[in-house]
Amino acid sequence: MKLENQSSVSQFLLLGLPIPPGQQGMFFTLFLGMYLTTVLGNLLIILLIRLDSRLHTPMYFFLSHLAFSDISLSSVTVPKMLMNMQIHQQSISYEGCISQLYLFILFSGLDNFLLAVMAYDRYMAICHPLHYNTIMREGLCVLLVAGSWILSCVHDLLHTLLLVQLSFCADNTIPHFYCDLAALLKLSCSDISLNELVLFTEGGMIFFLCLGVILGSYIRIGTLILRVPSTKRLSKAFSTCGSHLSVVSLYYGTAAGVYFFSSSWGSKDIIASIMYTVVTPMLNPFIYSLRNRDIKQALEMCVNRVKFFKQHH
Repeated sequence: MKLENQSSVSQFLLLGLPIPPGQQGMFFTLFLGMYLTTVLGNLLIILLIRLDSRLHTPMYFFLSHLAFSDISLSSVTVPKMLMNMQIHQQSISYEGCISQLYLFILFSGLDNFLLAVMAYDRYMAICHPLHYNTIMREGLCVLLVAGSWILSCVHDLLHTLLLVQLSFCADNTIPHFYCDLAALLKLSCSDISLNELVLFTEGGMIFFLCLGVILGSYIRIGTLILRVPSTKRLSKAFSTCGSHLSVVSLYYGTAAGVYFFSSSWGSKDIIASIMYTVVTPMLNPFIYSLRNRDIKQALEMCVNRVKFFKQHH
């Protein structure tokens, strides 16, 4: 059945961020700068991992996929938001809205799975160092990433297909800067009980599965370090896990902070979404490059290559 038959609404209006008109220009510049930093920073991480053979390890293989996912997650929402701020064009077609929602769920789900996979990888590196290379071989790494993509797609298709069955009547205003699933469900004039049931059960299961893998991995790492405490082991664990732990804390900590400590219900989703789509993807490259000796060395080597090339041409 065609999408048009499911809905009498041909377009939606995105209200965007609750920014006073006089400050639109300042926020546009801020978000544009953050978006460009996100894209360039994550592209640089991917490029360094591809160019430096020392970074051809499971940890950096997963990191390159996380960087790609972060670029994609930001690109799904931020350019449209910036365009709306600049030309004051708030409408988005029904098909455009569904496409944006599909891609947003896909890449936010992929982020979740990849962070869990990376936590498992860190657990194997610290708790089973002698068997690490035989267990975390290339085939398993590819399988874990492919599994993350497949699970994200299934999770995504489930919610998107359930959504396109709904009808949207008179009200077509979305109080958000992108097509958010919860906001769209509120606008529907159909029965959304099945959508909500699937969202809470399946969505909750995936969230807690990923969080469980992350917490389980770090609890095992923590107990191993505390059982035989040594400065050497502690510094190795910190250098191995520090960056990933920082990203996980940022990813889950901001969500918890927004939902538990923000007073205004209306702004909670928007603040959380800005953290997910703008702030976290932008900070990830900095966290991994500033706290990681391997990435720093790869960057230095790349800069030296460019200097050498310039001098000899």
